[in-house]
Amino acid sequence: MVASAVTADRIRLTGRLLHLCAISPKCDSVSGMSGPSPRSILLLAGILVLGGVLATVVANIDRGVPESAVEVDGPMPSIDRRALKGSRVSPDHFSGRVALVNFWASWCGPCRQEQPGLERLSRELGGRGVEFVGINFMDDRAAALAYLDEFGVTYPSVADREGTLAHRFGVPYLPATVLVDARGEMRYRFAGAQTETTLRKYLTQLLEERPS
Repeated sequence: MVASAVTADRIRLTGRLLHLCAISPKCDSVSGMSGPSPRSILLLAGILVLGGVLATVVANIDRGVPESAVEVDGPMPSIDRRALKGSRVSPDHFSGRVALVNFWASWCGPCRQEQPGLERLSRELGGRGVEFVGINFMDDRAAALAYLDEFGVTYPSVADREGTLAHRFGVPYLPATVLVDARGEMRYRFAGAQTETTLRKYLTQLLEERPS
């Protein structure tokens, strides 16, 4: 989201510079200058900058949501709460297993974007030693339950209405995902909606690291 806003600001700024140079006679006449005119230099620079920005935008569109993995460390904070649906989630759920902890809310648009992929991954990797759990952040219970029904989420989610778990996991904004290795150590944190391909790559790596 931040990257998109910065890109838009750069495009607008470049456009204004090109427009001002095109209409201002001062771009052509600066005392004592020789060689290419200031107007032509500024126009060329603006075109190059704008082209670079647009190329970046196109590249990000082509590859979907950019990877944003941050390496983290430290033991996984304890999750010991009753699930929104089903039984209680406790530390025993994660013992000896790789874990994916996803922070979401029913009012979060990007959460809705990545939720179908998370559900597919949970069905694909759940039997291979990956434990999925959702953390519903500061949400209305009825809206959260409707979200789970809408997307057919089969793995458990717990409520974090006060934001305590989000703080302990170092979540910057939603959606956010933290991957934990089989020893219970946090390894990667992702901010923003992620693709199945990205998460599968990191989860597979953690599965391969498990002691035999």
